[in-house]
Amino acid sequence: MAKFQLGEQVPDFTLPAVSGESFSFDTHQQQNQGWQLVIFFRGAWCPVCVSDLKELEESKGFFEGKNVHITAISTDALENLKEMVNEQGFTFPVLSDENLAALEAYDVHYHREEDPYEDHGAHGEAAYFLIDEAGKLLYQQRQTSPFGRPSATELRKIVQYISKNLK
Repeated sequence: MAKFQLGEQVPDFTLPAVSGESFSFDTHQQQNQGWQLVIFFRGAWCPVCVSDLKELEESKGFFEGKNVHITAISTDALENLKEMVNEQGFTFPVLSDENLAALEAYDVHYHREEDPYEDHGAHGEAAYFLIDEAGKLLYQQRQTSPFGRPSATELRKIVQYISKNLK
């Protein structure tokens, strides 16, 4: 399922952020030196996703201490995501990919209406990408269902493991 291999350059993307700004990944990476943890989630309607994002917000200090910057992306509507961010108080960038540009560039699974099982309509599934300061892929995980995604604790372990074992 991997579209690109570890160590390869990841694609740039520009998406609308709930902050009202246009978010360019390349610009963000230049302004926030360090690693990037790009997380695709199902949407504001998904209680598991919201819970996972809450855990990441609670672990933000750990990630910042390791110089890892979190960005979350969903195919959900920008207004829905704004409401979720306002209710939950998330402080990392949350982006809307309604046109599926980043989702397709990162080869994230998109659950379509014609897929073999009903699952809350059409939406992007969970995916995780850890990217180094040069924009090269260090870790990836993509899901085709809501199960099996790494928790904030597991993501912390992944960051520590890769940091310790980086060539």
